[in-house]
Amino acid sequence: MTNRAPATLAGLDPVTWQDFLRVAGQPGLDRWTEQVRRTGGCSDPIHLTGYTKTIDRTTGHVLHAYSTDAEPGGRLRVACGNRRASRCPSCAWTYAGDTYHLIRAGLTGDPDKGMPHTVREHPRVFATLTAPSFGPVHNRPASGRCRCGAQHPEDAPALGTALDPETYDYAGAVLWNNHASDLWRYFTIYLRREIAARAGLTQAEARRQSRISFGKVAEYQKRGAVHFHAVIRFDGPDGPDSAPPAWATLDLLTDAIRAAAARVAVPVPAAGPFPARVLRWGTQLDVQPIGAFDRGEVTEQAVAAYVAKYATKAAETTGTVDRRIGELAELDKLPALPDHARWLIQACWDLDVHYSDRKLWAWAHMLGFRGHFSTKSRRYSTTLGALRQTRADYRARQERRDRGLPDLDDTPEATTLVLAHWAYAGHGHTPGESWLAATIYRDISTNRDTARLALADLEDQEGEW
Repeated sequence: MTNRAPATLAGLDPVTWQDFLRVAGQPGLDRWTEQVRRTGGCSDPIHLTGYTKTIDRTTGHVLHAYSTDAEPGGRLRVACGNRRASRCPSCAWTYAGDTYHLIRAGLTGDPDKGMPHTVREHPRVFATLTAPSFGPVHNRPASGRCRCGAQHPEDAPALGTALDPETYDYAGAVLWNNHASDLWRYFTIYLRREIAARAGLTQAEARRQSRISFGKVAEYQKRGAVHFHAVIRFDGPDGPDSAPPAWATLDLLTDAIRAAAARVAVPVPAAGPFPARVLRWGTQLDVQPIGAFDRGEVTEQAVAAYVAKYATKAAETTGTVDRRIGELAELDKLPALPDHARWLIQACWDLDVHYSDRKLWAWAHMLGFRGHFSTKSRRYSTTLGALRQTRADYRARQERRDRGLPDLDDTPEATTLVLAHWAYAGHGHTPGESWLAATIYRDISTNRDTARLALADLEDQEGEW
């Protein structure tokens, strides 16, 4: 850390610089660094105080004891677990990895995650369902020239913003986001009906012969409208462990998805100055088959990586804030925001008075959207909770081995007793600690990328051999 400090500290503001000097000079810096490294360089760690003891049940002998009293500041720091990359890149990376393995297991199969490899042979598609138009926006069409006459670069701030804010339907955009989860729910209902109709079966009989499984993620377009990416798979009656019936083809699934999306209609009543409207999916519905064993244009790995990428992003990608706005009486108290995002937030404020049951102001930071960003059907794959538990169990076994404690899996009955007491003691870093934690995260991320590239090079060399 000392060798690179002059180059990387040059741009620090005085407050961060002074706090960095304080942190670097206090006792226990090495242990603090070790704690933060164990969190992966978490940006906003949870602080805990307490103790744990492992006692031999037979003899009463204390096999291991730990207390936060000996830690820097008397606290243990653990990862915050926030999924948003804008809030904590480290924890978001872990969340994205879990999502990747969850989605991929439902595509390729993974017996360790309860998914047979035969699931790879089931018909499955990658579907994208979008919002309708609420007015023309700046874009980059195939012709290369926007309606405004300009040729926008990919990172142009104007992209996704209204060409004419006076006529853009900001209220409609916010209400659509707010009801997006309802549109998805009706879509899944109609999808099962459309499948049964195309198979020439009653809905009950179709359910007895087949099952539809899915995993989806929500993504914000630049204009601030939510759309959904979903892996949709045909299974047999017992889920992924059983083969779908002969009539459950890829073409039937694709046709049923298109028909179901076209049927969805969610009415919103008139309220105050806002007229009644019917919310529907946009016309830009995309349904592509997923190629097994990496055959086809849309591969299993690409789909899993795409879903994982957007599982860590939210409305902040459109320029709005990444946390709740709170009960602000005046919108001018918000930090500097792009006009388009501010007007969408303003619409949440205006609509909330007339649609109070929709909690639009509570979700203004999400531009009205109040659903889950990553969801799946019960039998699609494993769960995020199961993946986290597997990781926690692995780390617990490592620690027990390091401390010379017996592995719980090796004993038919528990021979040790663990006594523990933990209390919440705050969260986050001071300015100097934040800089150090960010540096630790960058080191971890760089090492990770280097290892990935080295592995890719090795696989390429093996392929040449």
